[in-house]
Amino acid sequence: MVCDCENPVPYQDDTPASLSRRPDVRETTLFLSEYAVQLFGSGCTCVRLEKNMKRIAASVGMNVEFSILPRHIHITVTRGAEDCTSVVAIREMPISFARITDLSRLSWQMADGKIGFFEARAVLPRVCNCSCVSPWTLTFLVSLANASFCRLFSGDVWAMAVVFVATFIGYMLKRALLSRHIDMRLTVLACSFVSSVTACAGGITGLGLTPEIAVATSVLYLVPGIPFINSFCDLIDRHYICAYGRAMHAIVLVCCLSFGLCAGMALMHVPMF
Repeated sequence: MVCDCENPVPYQDDTPASLSRRPDVRETTLFLSEYAVQLFGSGCTCVRLEKNMKRIAASVGMNVEFSILPRHIHITVTRGAEDCTSVVAIREMPISFARITDLSRLSWQMADGKIGFFEARAVLPRVCNCSCVSPWTLTFLVSLANASFCRLFSGDVWAMAVVFVATFIGYMLKRALLSRHIDMRLTVLACSFVSSVTACAGGITGLGLTPEIAVATSVLYLVPGIPFINSFCDLIDRHYICAYGRAMHAIVLVCCLSFGLCAGMALMHVPMF
């Protein structure tokens, strides 16, 4: 499902008179602050964020400059002698390529004159909250993908079944913890522990001939691949602070994943070497 940006719901302050006027610097800054947080949190690179924000600012006759710090985004919008600065906290949210696509489409619609600033401001919450795949379908697909990884590493059918169940349980736990705003690091630690215990249980019961592959691949769905890729892309584009921050965040998540895996194997008395 893609949000319909052509027919936005009117914003509570967007009267017909206000829709005909140009936005001021403060309004633009607040809009770009929320836009930047949503786009960055969805997993986009810095270069995409920069192009989209400059495109939106240009559509209303303004300039924007920003810098991304490890925990905040610093945004400054200018028009002639007017300027406004905003510092907004970065939020942790699920990676969503669909949301990135919709937000980018919104910036192009503004640049092409298909939608005005106040209409875009009204439709932004709907774009950010739209979901293309149901949670249960997503959980099933992630579990199936992780089971496929098990097969890729020469796991047998029983090992694939164990990985599917371990991933399904772990991903359900991840959704539940993140919905309660539990810290991502603790979430990864808990999910890797639960998935590894489930996979080890399948090996202890004698299911299949490759239980070690099932245990090793049961936590692959938690590997932070997107942060690692984005970190490299930001490094190429000379956004060094953001690249370093993303790389360190990904490394910490990998450490949490490893601790959870080792704890699960130790609990089930499964040798690590």
